[in-house]
Amino acid sequence: MKKLLLLTTNYKFKKVTRVEINSAILNFTKFIPNVESNIVEGSSPPEVFVGRVGYPKVNVGPVLPLEKGDTSIYALHEKWFGKSLEEIAKLRLSLIRTKKKLHVLKSEKFLEELQEILLSKSPVDTEAKLKSKPKGYLLSEDFQPFGPSAYLEYFKATPASSEKRLEKFYYANDVKAGLAIFELWKNKLEISRIQQAISLGMLGIKRKIVPTRWAITAVDSTLSLKLIEEIKNFETINEYRVYSLNYLDNSWVIVLMPKLWSYESLEAWYPGTIFEKEIAIGSDYEPFEGRKNYASIGGCYYSARLAIAEKLFSERRQASAIVFREIHKGYLMPVGVWNVREAVRKALTQEPKKFSSFEEALAYAQTKLFIPMNVWEKYSFILKQRVFQKRLF
Repeated sequence: MKKLLLLTTNYKFKKVTRVEINSAILNFTKFIPNVESNIVEGSSPPEVFVGRVGYPKVNVGPVLPLEKGDTSIYALHEKWFGKSLEEIAKLRLSLIRTKKKLHVLKSEKFLEELQEILLSKSPVDTEAKLKSKPKGYLLSEDFQPFGPSAYLEYFKATPASSEKRLEKFYYANDVKAGLAIFELWKNKLEISRIQQAISLGMLGIKRKIVPTRWAITAVDSTLSLKLIEEIKNFETINEYRVYSLNYLDNSWVIVLMPKLWSYESLEAWYPGTIFEKEIAIGSDYEPFEGRKNYASIGGCYYSARLAIAEKLFSERRQASAIVFREIHKGYLMPVGVWNVREAVRKALTQEPKKFSSFEEALAYAQTKLFIPMNVWEKYSFILKQRVFQKRLF
């Protein structure tokens, strides 16, 4: 095994700026459209982006492709798994992110128009007049990439027929947001659409606009907590299971153990991704009783937790879970936490390797990872706990 580079516990994502963008991402910017006219026409998937800068007055607006027809693929994270980084960049950086300043607590005609768009079952034909030529792009590990943006001067949309599952809870002002999220999930509405609805303040009793990155994590967290509440009443699984998957140069290993519910997520970012000179490892853990503070590794923690909770809920079983993620240098551009959710979901559909002991499970997991288990142990509460118990015994 190759010698590991320097490891650091100073785990904090650097904000991705133009200065820090690597040459590969600059190559991806070839997909950004050169829009000369300030008139933009296209079919919104439908999709809306809500910023967080300046909160409680934030930028809000529809996201528009420069084409008409069935553009739903542009906004549905659930259909992106399996695409290459270049395909994702081509899909997302070609979108125009329009914007207008709105107060998160104030309703106005423009907000109502946007909500009507999101209620549409299919893409919505739109026409927008921009105040300037759209420019730039937006990248984050929290949400999907966006292309150039510009402020709106004029906007017109022709909503399609309503998505009945969403419409039901849009008009149910007496249903709490958490219950609405759970019911929509049970009725198989895509997580991406539920997140959009939360972002535009379309669900719940006390409604307000929520920045996109917050709404994504809110839905992942709220739904997974509801499922975990149910999972805790089920019998544990009967064996140790190891699931694995590789996608976008991310290595995933999920270990499920025949114990009461607990969950831990560990991430190792390699040089060449968003860290330049060292491997950075971060982790977060929750016991059976849950956690109260926000996870230090951000939205990825809650996206993976949701995928695991969905799997256990479908089996009517509970387990203790560890997620190992190695992000290698081929992951040249952050694409958002949807990647975490969909990768773990996909891994959990595979047939797992099954073992009778924790040691056997970890030994197999090690064959799928580059970083040695004794290094992971330094950052893992569950691994330290098991080793301590073994030594004590």
